[in-house]
Amino acid sequence: MSTRSSERSPMPRARKRFGQNFLRDGGVISRIVRAIAPRAGDRLIEIGPGQGALTGPILDAAGALEVIELDRDLIPGLRVQFYDYPEFTIHEGDALKFDFLELSRQDGRPLRVVGNLPYNISTPLIFHLLTARGAIADMHFMLQKEVVERLAAEPGGPDWGRLSVMTQYHCEVESLFVVPPGAFVPQPKVDSAIVRLTPFAEPPWPANDERHFADVVRQAFGQRRKTLRNNLKGTIEADALASLGIDPGRRPQTLSVEELVAISNHLTGHQSESHSATEKTS
Repeated sequence: MSTRSSERSPMPRARKRFGQNFLRDGGVISRIVRAIAPRAGDRLIEIGPGQGALTGPILDAAGALEVIELDRDLIPGLRVQFYDYPEFTIHEGDALKFDFLELSRQDGRPLRVVGNLPYNISTPLIFHLLTARGAIADMHFMLQKEVVERLAAEPGGPDWGRLSVMTQYHCEVESLFVVPPGAFVPQPKVDSAIVRLTPFAEPPWPANDERHFADVVRQAFGQRRKTLRNNLKGTIEADALASLGIDPGRRPQTLSVEELVAISNHLTGHQSESHSATEKTS
C-alpha cells in the first residue's frame, strides 16, 4: 500500500447495527488482495469498505475502484483518505438494494465484486448478487466461516441447503482460507473465511425455468427433517420422483443440484405438455 492510501483520518467506531468488524491484520489484507488479483482496467466494486483496509491496496493495484457504503459516518473519512485517487467513486446506499446490472450497463465491463460482508446481511446479499450474475465476472468475500462452509458444502452433509444449491447452480465456489477473530477490531466471536464465487457462463445443469427451479429448491428444503414425499407433496407425486431415479423417502439435504434440476425440469416439461394438450383440444 502506498503512503498516501495508508494515511488515516479519525474514523467512527464499529456499529453493531451494521454488523461492522474492521479488518486490521496487514498479513491477512495482503493475502486477500493477492487472491483478488486486481488489475488495471478491472471494474472493481467493493461492498462496505468500512475504514478502507482493502480499499487502499486495491486502488494501488488497479488504479480505480467504486465502493458501496451505507454508514454515512464513514463516508467523509473515506473521501479524505482517498481524495487524490481520481478514479475512486463512492455510492452511498444499501448494497441489498443496489442495481448491479445497471452499473455494468454503463460501460459494458463485467463487475468484479469484493467485500468484507457484515454477518447480518451476508446471505440475502449473496442472493441479491446472484440475480445480477450475468454482469459479474467474479466475487471475493470475507464471510462468517459457517456461511462459507454452507456455500462450499457437498450433498449429504449438515451444511448442504438452499444457499449451497442456489449458489452452486449459478457459480463455481472456492473456499480459500480462514481468517481468525484477531484480525478484526472489534474481534468477532467466530472465525471468518474468504470465498471466491465465479458465475458460470452456462450452468452445468440448466433448468428450463430458473424461477421454478428456485421455488422447487425452497419447497424441498422447507423442512429439512421431512422426506421429499412430504416436502414436495402436491407438487410432484412419489412415483414421478421414482421415475427420475430419486427415492421419495430421501431427505432434501441428500439431493444434488443435478437431481433438483431434474425434478424442476420434469415439472416444467409436464406443464408444457399439459398446455399443448389443452391448446389442441380447444
